[in-house]
Amino acid sequence: MKFSTFHLFHQFAGQTAKEVYDYQIEIVELLEELGFDGVWVAEHHFRDYGVVPNIFTLLSNLAARTERLRLGTGIVVLPLHNPIHVAEEAAMVDLLSGGRLELGIGRGYQSIEFENFGLDLAEARDRFNESLEMILGLWTQDDFEFKGRFHETRHPLTLMPKPVQRPYPPLHVAAVSPETVEIYAARGLPILADPAAPFSKIAKAARTWHEKAAAAGVDTTGVELVASRSVYVAPTLEQAREDQARFEANFDRSRIFNVRSAPIDSATGQTAKGFEFYQDRYLKGGTVDNEFRWNQLEIIGDPERVIGQIQMVRDMGFGNLMCDFGSTRPLPIEEMRKVLRFFAKEVMPAFR
Repeated sequence: MKFSTFHLFHQFAGQTAKEVYDYQIEIVELLEELGFDGVWVAEHHFRDYGVVPNIFTLLSNLAARTERLRLGTGIVVLPLHNPIHVAEEAAMVDLLSGGRLELGIGRGYQSIEFENFGLDLAEARDRFNESLEMILGLWTQDDFEFKGRFHETRHPLTLMPKPVQRPYPPLHVAAVSPETVEIYAARGLPILADPAAPFSKIAKAARTWHEKAAAAGVDTTGVELVASRSVYVAPTLEQAREDQARFEANFDRSRIFNVRSAPIDSATGQTAKGFEFYQDRYLKGGTVDNEFRWNQLEIIGDPERVIGQIQMVRDMGFGNLMCDFGSTRPLPIEEMRKVLRFFAKEVMPAFR
């Protein structure tokens, strides 16, 4: 099992954007010291929910500060971008980092982002597929030509530079809906499993991915599926329980699950076409019961329990655990350092 971390760059009340960057960069430098395998940075726009509008710019900075960590985009929302720019910027980060880029991609879902870029959320899937086709073509072909519904090359294009990794950096598709799992399994593109889904559903997603990939004749040797989970380990079960309650008391669920986050078509006020699986998901409000989080959603407990949960996720078919150690929890830097050091000392050696 590989261990990577998720970084939302959430801006809490009273923080400046610069303070968010400084905090997260300090954590990333510690992760390299502790022996983690990689980091994943999220893209978001127009909200303090996440203040990284361009992941590649941020990863270029991290590439200069690290030597070994894999640098992941978690995720690039392809419909919001010109795919030629994505292909160029990703290739440049791969070059600057010495071939350490992991490209996580997705179609997005937040209506506030699509509307402010003048895009129709109902077109997200089609835009994603077209952009992906164009990026792969630019990475693998010289004098590449393309004409699609949304993008085209006016002249044959040869990308400069091309990625260091051949034929291109590892790709990972964010998968929330079952439909997404099936579509990209048939293409052999590994998934980033839904962080908000319980263990039973990500286990089903992994089974479905392998079944559909095999049925399509895909060679899955060496393919790495990524499971994203909230992770927390404490010296005792009792402390883990107490800390979980404290975290939940400080967590404003409405900052994430609200109308602006929901895939709503502003013209109709209803869920946008292609996002039926999300119906009401981001409008429920309320809280998630702590027992549900403890038993079905989070990797949390003392070292023995956490190791057992990670073994369970590995047995589901996931080879990389993307650990969210508190992207929406306002932990002081020293407390976060202690959490990471304890995890690296007490949990990671069981998988090395």
